[in-house]
Amino acid sequence: MHRLDERVPAVLLRVDRNPFHHGTLGAVRSLGRAGAEVHLVADCAGSPVRGSRFVSQTHPPPPPGSSVAEIVAVLRQVAARLSRPAVLVPLDDVSALAVNARGEELGAGFLLPRQPRGLAERVADKAELAALCERVGIPHPVTLVPQSPAQAAAAAWQLGLPLVAKWSRPWLIPGGRGLRSTVLVRSAREAEALYLRTSEAGSPLLLQAYLPPGPDRDWFVHGYVDGAGVTHGGGAGRKQGAWPRGAGFTTVGRWTPNPRLEALVGQLTRTLGYRGIFDLDFRRDDTTGRYHLLDFNPRPGAQFRLFEDAGGLDVVRALHLDLTNRPLPAPAPVPDRVFVAGNYAPLHALRRNRPEREPAWHAPDDRAPGRALWALWARHVFLWPARRAGRARWLRTGQGGGRTTAPGGTLRQGPARWLGAGRGSGR
Repeated sequence: MHRLDERVPAVLLRVDRNPFHHGTLGAVRSLGRAGAEVHLVADCAGSPVRGSRFVSQTHPPPPPGSSVAEIVAVLRQVAARLSRPAVLVPLDDVSALAVNARGEELGAGFLLPRQPRGLAERVADKAELAALCERVGIPHPVTLVPQSPAQAAAAAWQLGLPLVAKWSRPWLIPGGRGLRSTVLVRSAREAEALYLRTSEAGSPLLLQAYLPPGPDRDWFVHGYVDGAGVTHGGGAGRKQGAWPRGAGFTTVGRWTPNPRLEALVGQLTRTLGYRGIFDLDFRRDDTTGRYHLLDFNPRPGAQFRLFEDAGGLDVVRALHLDLTNRPLPAPAPVPDRVFVAGNYAPLHALRRNRPEREPAWHAPDDRAPGRALWALWARHVFLWPARRAGRARWLRTGQGGGRTTAPGGTLRQGPARWLGAGRGSGR
């Protein structure tokens, strides 16, 4: 393992309140094991992450719904406490977009990739991503952005049922309103009903042609692009388990080299001039064999630790090495390495650990988070039906508070237009 510059701390930022975000623990462990002083700006109450021995210090995060200015103010306070430059690693969309929007302001206290301003927002916005894929020739599901309930119904017949509905900017969706970032639509009436909730969601509704999931169809690619445009610390992986099944985040993934897919990602990042960490999701069309880009996340994916190579490099270590002007080692892939999020895939987690397996929570050199997980998770699962019933009552009676505030004026609204992107079908 290449040691990091111990004089330069790492600051991990997450505004999202998910206490079981295993990507946060992965980043804490990865940087801490490699010698960095790790500062965590996140809500750790009720989270197993708080017990990790690799957390040097926690700091209060911005409250949910914070504006970009409020997020920047919190980071400035952290920078003042550290009194020396630190590598900043945003771990969710809101954090990544705020940092990209105000990178110049934050440059005095933090080391950041030289990302083109506004690019992170463009790739994270699902309507913008569809248009971008069309321009640069990357396969993407046929996507329509209706401007009326009638257009939403017409799109359902045009694309075929079922189809996928997404909100262009899912980070703007308010909590407690029963809205999901992605949903499978089975009728024109459902498409119309979703369109009527556009003002609640805070961004345009997208309707996409559906490509069903299946064995060997769901893929992801992670990496870190340095200042010279070279990608390090990642690879291509197959999603073998997901939550929710067939449409959610990775619970079991396998490192599976895929030169064709990796070349496609290289074409995309070079064309965009992208710099920094990325996490891309693809679905392969069995009919055409083409890989359709579904999501471009300008941050580490929760399963990024799958791609720790034989030399100990992963995307967050690559970021720290590059920004502190240390050499990046040649890649040393570990094909068939497996990542397992045990709370979502308990049967996989119970199998004997081997060197090529990366458990999300349990680690022999950092046992406290793994021990804390099961008690906290059992309570979470036990209370989940009651919370779900409460949300259903809230929706039936129309009671509840207002929507959360969007993160700042610099994050503009996405386009609302008809848009056809790519060919074929996608999820």
